[in-house]
Amino acid sequence: MKEDLINKIQKLKEEKNAVILAHNYQVTEVQDIADHLGDSLQLSRLAAEVEQDIIVFCGVKFMAETAKILSPRKKVLLPRLDAGCPMADMITVEELGELKKAHPQAKVVTYVNSSVEIKAESDACCTSSNAVKVVRNIDADKIIFVPDRNLGAYIQSQVGSDKELILFEGYCYVHNRIKKEEIEATKKLYPKAKVVVHPETRMEVIEIADEVLSTGGMLKYIAASPDKQFIIGTEQGLIERMKRENPGKELYPALRPKICSNMKRTALIDVYNALEKDRYEIKIAASLAKRAVKALDEMLKYI
Repeated sequence: MKEDLINKIQKLKEEKNAVILAHNYQVTEVQDIADHLGDSLQLSRLAAEVEQDIIVFCGVKFMAETAKILSPRKKVLLPRLDAGCPMADMITVEELGELKKAHPQAKVVTYVNSSVEIKAESDACCTSSNAVKVVRNIDADKIIFVPDRNLGAYIQSQVGSDKELILFEGYCYVHNRIKKEEIEATKKLYPKAKVVVHPETRMEVIEIADEVLSTGGMLKYIAASPDKQFIIGTEQGLIERMKRENPGKELYPALRPKICSNMKRTALIDVYNALEKDRYEIKIAASLAKRAVKALDEMLKYI
């Protein structure tokens, strides 16, 4: 049945001139049928470059929205309408408005893991890989950073007293679950292993890591490193991909694997239904997209 479903997906993809993009955290069977695999920004930029008319974005809603903003003439489909991002949902436009009123001189830098409505209220967006660059270069001494407090704390540690960051209390529930004690316990099991963590983790974890890298940065680092053992502080889907691509290396999660249930909701049948029934199409009002794309364009200056 699985093989039959894969064949049907491939046939529909050709008939409809579609391309399948899948995030690194997707389940393996979805990663395997994707035309392109990567992090949210890599995939959104690819969405603007690919020639196909239809984009099936296997990720969560904010990613499909970003793809639609950057490629407005293409049809963008999100296979699961309930695939959202809890961190993106933690901040509302009203809450951001209150922060802006309280700090009228500050500029707003928003993590790309956010809704289109929040992006539209921002001066710039950033990714985990270029957040420090964006904050260093934005023309303001005081910056409201939303929604991820952990990434914000990491940025503050890198820019020092040059900038003052006002942080919102949002977080990625997956990365926030990784504890210092788990890293230390795993390190005792594999003392020669390098510790590589995502900047969405807590500062107590970041402070004991050998490397702090985005998902894309992790992939490059593991592939190029002469070391053979690694403790990886991120979602399990990326670790599984790194294992496939680096068969001669040993990669371990921090004790127990950390899973994003939202990212795991998309299955092969959802990809098939998206193609067969044109669901679920991402639509964004032109006025909202116009405001949001300005913040995204600021982000793209520092890629």
